[in-house]
Amino acid sequence: MTRASDAGTPGQVRIIAGSLRGSVLQVPARPGLRPTPNRLRETLFNWLAAHVPGACCLDLFAGSGALGIEALSRGAAQVDFVERDAGLAAALRANLERLHCADRGRVHAGDALAFLAQPVARPFNLVLADPPFADGLWDAVVARLGAEGGLAPSAHVYLEMPSGTGVTVPATWSLTRETRAGEVRGALYRTP
Repeated sequence: MTRASDAGTPGQVRIIAGSLRGSVLQVPARPGLRPTPNRLRETLFNWLAAHVPGACCLDLFAGSGALGIEALSRGAAQVDFVERDAGLAAALRANLERLHCADRGRVHAGDALAFLAQPVARPFNLVLADPPFADGLWDAVVARLGAEGGLAPSAHVYLEMPSGTGVTVPATWSLTRETRAGEVRGALYRTP
């Protein structure tokens, strides 16, 4: 669970770096909503610094949209956000409009696994997957990403999960980085 000091005041998440640095995202309160802690977000995007500019990204289970908007702030060309909660999807659209990023951020209100089953117009260089911890969807997400062909060559896939959780990834994926922040584990994989 995110501590208030990690996520900012309740209902708000702050962008850490890039062109939108310091911008505040307004987020409706939802049970189980757990924005990625600032420390973990900063570590992740430090790892990805050379890979985000110009990237086509996918923010699955977007929630607050903090991961995807952080990618936009750091130069991603396009981010597709997938969020099944209609209120969170609407708030995300409003934040993108307010931050003048709506032309580079598309919000898809719906189920993440259903989204992954559809053909993509352009393969993703970076996938950010932070599903609700209670749903245990990491293996299903990885299986869909591996099977549906929506990844660009040498794509990066970031998975966020509880510290003790393991995930089964294709043998061709390599774990490039891993970190923990409290009870949260972040793992970054590279695909062939």
